[in-house]
Amino acid sequence: MTEQPEQPTTAAAELAARSLGLAGAVNARDLGGYRTVDGRVLRTGVALRSDGLNRLTEADRAPFAALGIRHVVDLRSLDEVREAGPDKVPGLPVADISAVELSAEPLSVSAPGPDGITLHHLPVFAADFDIYVALRDALADRDPVKQQALLGDGRAAQMMVGLYRWFVTDPVARERFATVLRLLAAPDSPPVLFHCTAGKDRTGWTAALVLTALGVDRATVFEDYLLTNVRSGALVETIVDSFYTRGLMRDPSLLLPLFRADAAYLEAAFAEVEAGWSGFEEFWRSGLGLDDTVLAGLRKNLLGD
Repeated sequence: MTEQPEQPTTAAAELAARSLGLAGAVNARDLGGYRTVDGRVLRTGVALRSDGLNRLTEADRAPFAALGIRHVVDLRSLDEVREAGPDKVPGLPVADISAVELSAEPLSVSAPGPDGITLHHLPVFAADFDIYVALRDALADRDPVKQQALLGDGRAAQMMVGLYRWFVTDPVARERFATVLRLLAAPDSPPVLFHCTAGKDRTGWTAALVLTALGVDRATVFEDYLLTNVRSGALVETIVDSFYTRGLMRDPSLLLPLFRADAAYLEAAFAEVEAGWSGFEEFWRSGLGLDDTVLAGLRKNLLGD
């Protein structure tokens, strides 16, 4: 059995209310309901975060449609999409994303009709910190010595810390996160759902940017980030244990730092912001290239009176 994941302090009732209720996307949840330091509350059903939508089931079609989502942002790399499959968004055509992998612009495809959903492929990945590739390599070679050399003795966690720092230091990554924020702030744009594979790292940093920009306190930002361990804990345990029973790994616990949210990862990203800019406001402007218009739009779309 695997270790128990780190638990946030959120009450079970609030956690259940935040869930989008999608059986094929267990980490799909609403950012609505969080309170800012000045007492305003994020609207529900406007900014949604999720793990991959490639596992949506037939039973998910009706609850997904009820969300009224207008834009879906897929932050996965081309390799991830090829391996796991495209998003199963009802009524949306499958796009060829091979041309967008290194493009400066996202690839967008829209369902027909005025109320159709638009899917944006906006891959965020780093060759030096590609967790998907590291996982694939670890499982492809069943040699426990090589797996230990790749992931053991804190190396997996170091890889994750490096990834979160890269979210902040890499200009292409910053621009792609900024693109999601612009979409959330655009008039008549929400509801917007953004996701990656696990809904943990790229999605987690995007959510942290949204909540911080709106004035949600840092403790709540971390609490939202760590909810992944609650939402996905049972699935992670099943997957990791299966690696052992299928003979893929002698010590599948080596993978846990890749599969779990850890406060140290998010702390690394915020530390990089503080190291490179005087504060979050300067990072918003010179790091993300966003202005007061985007911030005003984000507040208008996401915050209640």
